[in-house]
Amino acid sequence: MGSHGYSFLVLLAILVSSANAQNGLHLPVRKDSKTLQYYTTLQMGSNRADINAVIDLGGDFLWFGCDNYASNSYSPILCDSSKCEIAKGLGCIVECNGSGPRPGCTNNTCGSSNFNQFQGVLAGEGFYEDTLYTRDNAQVTKFIFSCMSNDFIQGLASGAIGMVGLSKTQISLHKQVTGKLNLPDKFSLCLPSSGLGKLSIGDVSSSSKSDVSHLLKTTPLIINPVSTSPIFIAGEQSVEYFIDVKSIRVNGETLSVKDSYFSIDKEGNGGTKISTLQNYTALHPSIYKPLARAFVKAASDMKIKSVAAVAPFRACFSSSSIPKAAAGPVVPTIDLVLPGTDAYWRINGANSVVEIDQKTTCLAFVEGESRPKPQTAWPTTSIIIGTHQLEENFLVFDLVSSQLQFSSSLLSDGKSCSRV
Repeated sequence: MGSHGYSFLVLLAILVSSANAQNGLHLPVRKDSKTLQYYTTLQMGSNRADINAVIDLGGDFLWFGCDNYASNSYSPILCDSSKCEIAKGLGCIVECNGSGPRPGCTNNTCGSSNFNQFQGVLAGEGFYEDTLYTRDNAQVTKFIFSCMSNDFIQGLASGAIGMVGLSKTQISLHKQVTGKLNLPDKFSLCLPSSGLGKLSIGDVSSSSKSDVSHLLKTTPLIINPVSTSPIFIAGEQSVEYFIDVKSIRVNGETLSVKDSYFSIDKEGNGGTKISTLQNYTALHPSIYKPLARAFVKAASDMKIKSVAAVAPFRACFSSSSIPKAAAGPVVPTIDLVLPGTDAYWRINGANSVVEIDQKTTCLAFVEGESRPKPQTAWPTTSIIIGTHQLEENFLVFDLVSSQLQFSSSLLSDGKSCSRV
């Protein structure tokens, strides 16, 4: 091939990469059947190594096990640098007993604090930067991430070696991508019950083949004034995503729950947040108990038969007594009532119950923690919306307008996360 032909191909590759980058990043989302965790695949470094990372809406940044990571394009974030300040680095790594500098083993490196809640490990590591790629040819240079020893990646989804944070920090995945590609700070997330879902950053529209925009409602993202992170500085706000649930209805009937459990107090307790690490929505006992009672009664009115409970669930039913529809089991509806006229997030069918086996189906909510004692370091959230309730729902986190757009189950409209 002549030099002109070669130059044309190089130019074409650059143009394709640039076009994809301007449209944002589109990443696959998969569900691990054993852990029920959701993960995506990124490519990092000069070797474009595949990094499977569990999606954490409340996570601060990308971290992964670097013991086998090799790249000619990586560099450490130095102590006392402006990038270390942006990353909110903790201290400085000044010793490395490895075989020479490499990712995860350098001196004078900005310190990070990596948390694997599935192993219960909080490890002091370092921040680095390298090029991030996606399989649709987009790339983000000088992407800040952190390393973790492979000893500390236990408990993650099969094949996953790290976690990718999507919180409101300056070095979360979406913040870095949209900042470097000059895109609005928005991302959409669709968790599949099976097949592939999608995480899109910058360009958050669903595909033209399965437009879901007409199904979306909008509610404000609110701020918890007290950090809910495992490590924080006094006075910091939470970087997680909270919405203002006002009450809960079961089959149209509002639960009798004190308003104080839904609001956030001055210590940061209460409120409702969205989590991709919580498998099933956890409710404060004073919310869970009336919900379970109301659901059992409404189910009984629908001729659904109760059976013995199966831990961790408290309300279970005979599967044979539950009718089936396109969106899953036909059971009482649960509405999270939000600010505004007739504003609510409906949870029904496959999102409200889970099939334990062929005989037993249970209400897919669990009892969470009560309010902490005054000396407890971290605030307790009253409602943590989990992934089972998010499956097949299309979510758009708009950090420009501080709003959440959401659908109920796409299955009710003949759609799914694998087709958006």
